[in-house]
Amino acid sequence: MVLAAIGVVRSQNVVHAALYLVVVLAGSAAQFILLAAEFVAWVQVLIYIGAVIILFLFGIMLTRAPMRSDTDLDNDQRWPAAVVSLFLLGVLSTLLIQAFGDKEIDISGGHGAELLAQGRAGSLAESIFAAYVVPFELVSMLLLAALVGAVVIARRD
Repeated sequence: MVLAAIGVVRSQNVVHAALYLVVVLAGSAAQFILLAAEFVAWVQVLIYIGAVIILFLFGIMLTRAPMRSDTDLDNDQRWPAAVVSLFLLGVLSTLLIQAFGDKEIDISGGHGAELLAQGRAGSLAESIFAAYVVPFELVSMLLLAALVGAVVIARRD
C-alpha cells in the first residue's frame, strides 16, 4: 500500500496515478475489514473506488488532455523537501507512539461485531434498499443520464 501511495505521487501519467490510487483505497478497505468494520469497507469500495476513481478517469478521458507532459517536473527543492518530510515523519511517529504506545487494539470482534449484532448496518441497508429503493434507483438513472449527456457533449462530430 505504501509503494502504491508513492506511485500515486511519483507517476507522471495521470491514468497510472489513478490506478495506483485504486490500490491504495483497496488496501484501506482491507484494513477496515481487519478491524471488523465490513460496512465501512464496502462503502470505501463502492464510493471511493467505484465512483470517485471512475469519475476521475472519465474526466481524464473526456477532456482529451495529453496524458503525459514533456516538461521535467524535477527541481532543486527535491532534497530539502525529502529532509523535511523525513523530519515530520519522525516527529509524528514519536507523538503517536507517546500518545498511543501503551494502548492495545481489541481484534476479537469487539465493537464492530456488537454493532452488527444490534443490526445497525442491516437497518441502514434495509432503509436504503427497501423503503427508499425508488428514490435510490431514480438517482442512479439521473447519474446515468448525466454520464451519457457528458459523452454526447464531449464527442467530436
